[in-house]
Amino acid sequence: MDEILRLTFLYDFYGELLTEKQKLVFEMHYQNDLSLSEIGEELSISRQAVRDQLKRTEKILIGYEEKLRLVERFQQQQRAVLKMKNILDEIGTGEVSRETTEAIVTMKQIADAILS
Repeated sequence: MDEILRLTFLYDFYGELLTEKQKLVFEMHYQNDLSLSEIGEELSISRQAVRDQLKRTEKILIGYEEKLRLVERFQQQQRAVLKMKNILDEIGTGEVSRETTEAIVTMKQIADAILS
């Protein structure tokens, strides 16, 4: 996964666990696309201080995911629900083959896994 996308996902899940300053710097850089220098000017801190803050924040977010695995589980659930949707689409065509019947069983197992 693209590193920026990954960090944004992590922020979506764990951002509220960060300090206000960590959130501010992260949002300014990744969501508002400001450069380190621009953020430094805005916050009256050095470019290096901004970089250090971003690196610490990224490390914290990655650490939360390593411990909690919320993003990983969310992505697994998305894939499972997509698989269920595809099975339902097949059923919607009106043709219920042996494979479709087996797919229904699989879909129930997927639903049980998501709900447990």
